Amino acid sequence: MSPTAALQRPPASPPLSILMYHQIGRFPRPKAHRALYCDIGRFRSQLRYLKWAGFTVMSLEDAWRCLFQGAPLPARGVVLTVDDGYENFAQHAWPALQEFGFTATVFLVSSLIGKPSAWLKDFDQQPPLMDAATIRRLRREGAHFGSHAVSHPRLSQLAPEQMRAEIFDSKAALEDLLGEDVPDFCYPYGDYNERARDLVQEAGYRTGLTCIRGAANWATNPFEIPRKAISYGDNLIGYAWKLHAKHARKG
Repeated sequence: MSPTAALQRPPASPPLSILMYHQIGRFPRPKAHRALYCDIGRFRSQLRYLKWAGFTVMSLEDAWRCLFQGAPLPARGVVLTVDDGYENFAQHAWPALQEFGFTATVFLVSSLIGKPSAWLKDFDQQPPLMDAATIRRLRREGAHFGSHAVSHPRLSQLAPEQMRAEIFDSKAALEDLLGEDVPDFCYPYGDYNERARDLVQEAGYRTGLTCIRGAANWATNPFEIPRKAISYGDNLIGYAWKLHAKHARKG
């Protein structure tokens, strides 16, 4: 169950959208889990729209400075985030982002680098995740990376010591892989409670991203930041509506 502290005041103007993707590539039309897929053709159209409409594609650090440090918000700001770290990000999404001069933050499951996505129990095939060499290369090229915990669990269902290990140990492992600070955390499944939120802060992360739907301006603290999910069925009209909407509600 997600705390509701992030929903206590309306967003400032202009709204800042943090978009949430998962797999990006070429897929048969999915019969289930549509929120886990985005066709690469639609992804390119979405990036083209951002460029045409004059959006500033920001890093999470820039967004954090605007939301919590008093830096001015751009008239149209957006942050692109990608959960889980699938191989198809490197194969399809990253070349498209480079083409448009945009960046993104990818949240990695630290114990499964270079392995199948083992938490997807009901999938016929578990999609492969990027390996360490690919992650380091993309970082050199301008991609950003954050933690998605050690094993992609539902944090609220863990014992306190297990929760701590998932949050703290993933940060240490990813910092060892990248040779730099890993300041951003994303709650797997969007599942967290007050204990998890407080441990993310204690571990030294700068942000904690949720699956609460709405403009990031709704966040009253850096560890419960809303996002807007982009899924397989979103055409360009639906995508534009999500970008410009100021709504916020539990996801």
